[in-house]
Amino acid sequence: MEGWDPNTKSTLTQIPLLTTKAGPRDGAAWTQRLKEEYKSLIAYTQMNKSKDNDWFRISAANPEGTRWTGKCWYVHNLLKYEFDLQFDIPVTYPSTAPELELPQLDGKTQKMYRGGKICLTIHFKPLWAKNSPRFGIAHALCLGLAPWLAAEVPILVDSGMIKHKDDTASSNIALLNYRNKD
Repeated sequence: MEGWDPNTKSTLTQIPLLTTKAGPRDGAAWTQRLKEEYKSLIAYTQMNKSKDNDWFRISAANPEGTRWTGKCWYVHNLLKYEFDLQFDIPVTYPSTAPELELPQLDGKTQKMYRGGKICLTIHFKPLWAKNSPRFGIAHALCLGLAPWLAAEVPILVDSGMIKHKDDTASSNIALLNYRNKD
């Protein structure tokens, strides 16, 4: 954790580490791992809310806990930009980190793979490998998605690649008003 800012260190140390090394194929051990994942996610969410830094909502999309969906958001210039978030738990989890997807941003930045999977290879994957199986979904969000959003959303907004929902709505209203003048 050398070289990290104090805020990141503080946040990371408050997210519970996981102890069960199990993936989706491991039956009862996977169920135990999912319980740990939920505890870690709940702790991370509560910590974010207590610091007025709430920025995501996710839940398992299937009973097995292998597909997750939700929303994440980033505030830039006092405007909230919200995105769909989804990912599958890899069969080799927890040795392999989940690939976090923001489908709405697919093709809008070079730091993304096909399907809206955000690029985490250079900075996050080695960190995950070093800390597996103690890291879980909450750690992927904290150390993978959060810095990615902080780095990419301002660039995408400033370059015009993404627009705030209110800008789009007001543009449509202005267009309708223009068309209805005749």
